[in-house]
Amino acid sequence: MSDQKHLDVAMLVLRASTQVVDGIQHGLARRGFHDVRPSHGFVFARVRAGDATVADVAGHLGVTKQAASQLVEHLVQRGYLTRAVDPRDARSRLLALTARGRACTRAAEQAAAETVAAWQGQLDAAAMTGLRAALQAVVVPGRLRPAW
Repeated sequence: MSDQKHLDVAMLVLRASTQVVDGIQHGLARRGFHDVRPSHGFVFARVRAGDATVADVAGHLGVTKQAASQLVEHLVQRGYLTRAVDPRDARSRLLALTARGRACTRAAEQAAAETVAAWQGQLDAAAMTGLRAALQAVVVPGRLRPAW
């Protein structure tokens, strides 16, 4: 495969990612979650994994603690997250999803599934199965985080 064809594949994967993120955002807005941005979804993903502090969120996102604190504060103020004293370290605060945070996470998952399901209008079942298999073959498992 030529360099141009490799670049074409890279750009298509990035556009597909953008399409999924945009689909999630539109789906969240339709479901009444107008105050979350894509970066918040990555915070939710880390908090949902358990025992998350602001420092853990910062490391997960690859940002400073100050930037992570701002994201977390936004989500706490809007009722998506809570902070509680970490029983292992009283100086630290554990983050947890509230009922609203869990509802937003479910809504994001539904919107993501709807976005990809729409592709079935352009691909037959075998092509969708092939797309999934191809992505599973090349995508390295790991944390879900923004590519900034």
